[in-house]
Amino acid sequence: MDAFFVSVEERDNPSLRGRPVAVGYDGPRGVVSTANYVARRYGVHSAMAVATAHRRCPDLIVVEPHFERYKEVSGQIRDIFHSYTDLVEPLSLDEAYLDVTRNKVGAALAVDIAREIKARIRQSTSLTASAGVSYCKLLAKVASDWRKPDGLFVVHPDRALDFIAALPVDRIWGIGRKTAEKMAGMGITTGGDLRAAPLEALVAAFGKMGAVYYNFARGIDHRPVVSQWERKSIGCERTYSTDLLTQANVIIELNHLATELLSRMERHPFDGLTLTLKVKFADFTQVTRSITGSRALRTKEQILPLAKQLAAEVVHDRPIRLLGLSVSHPVEAGSVPRQLSLFED
Repeated sequence: MDAFFVSVEERDNPSLRGRPVAVGYDGPRGVVSTANYVARRYGVHSAMAVATAHRRCPDLIVVEPHFERYKEVSGQIRDIFHSYTDLVEPLSLDEAYLDVTRNKVGAALAVDIAREIKARIRQSTSLTASAGVSYCKLLAKVASDWRKPDGLFVVHPDRALDFIAALPVDRIWGIGRKTAEKMAGMGITTGGDLRAAPLEALVAAFGKMGAVYYNFARGIDHRPVVSQWERKSIGCERTYSTDLLTQANVIIELNHLATELLSRMERHPFDGLTLTLKVKFADFTQVTRSITGSRALRTKEQILPLAKQLAAEVVHDRPIRLLGLSVSHPVEAGSVPRQLSLFED
């Protein structure tokens, strides 16, 4: 979907159209969730501090998010997807992979299905979507971003290698900013450069992902579209408008987080063995601590003492910007560790 959250807000409030708009919380610690294309021309983008966004675009309108509405619209879109194939792998509320090799409408060409889906989304939601069509996830994902907004782009197998060769490496799935910087130090800035790099050198520099990058540079991506997935974790976090300065403040907030975490676990049934505490300090450094036991964490009486124990490891009256708690390591995942384990980013 194109600037999904903002597009829903513009649809529901037409006075916003044509003006620079971002979805987020308009406060000193607010962060942009997404921005429309007008705002993007000023350099406003997702994950940017709202204060920075206002400096770049003084006329920016910041709208608080309405996630239940976004979920409702996302459900409408998913229903359209499933009318063509059951092989739908959601990536987020506004993005998904579809495998239409065998489809419910008997279409011979995936591009025809993409056109139909785009038209039906516009008709039923008044929103625009962009689609990428290719033979693998890697290229379909890149293609979906190629002609936004309201775009449709096809990477044919015969043109795939030339297409990849011209790509900046940070457009390739799995290559983030830090990896791209490391590759640049190796003289790798494009897909063509990546293809020329020896497998041994990539594995030495990037471990197992080196082999993945080696294959991606050659248009090889065997990842299937997975329509069902097992939840691996569930969690919540809060960014505070004023830094937490004392242990007492931290304990109070851990209490609130534990309550919220349990509420989420009730709404999305999940039994996990590992509790993880996430702490982001005022200087933006971040650490996590985890503890794994032999029983599923299902009550506040179990979670809160462990959260306090983890906090005691890292919180020493340093100003704290964010706290988060999550439960992971599903009970069904296999053998249960019997020892305490602590990890740090």
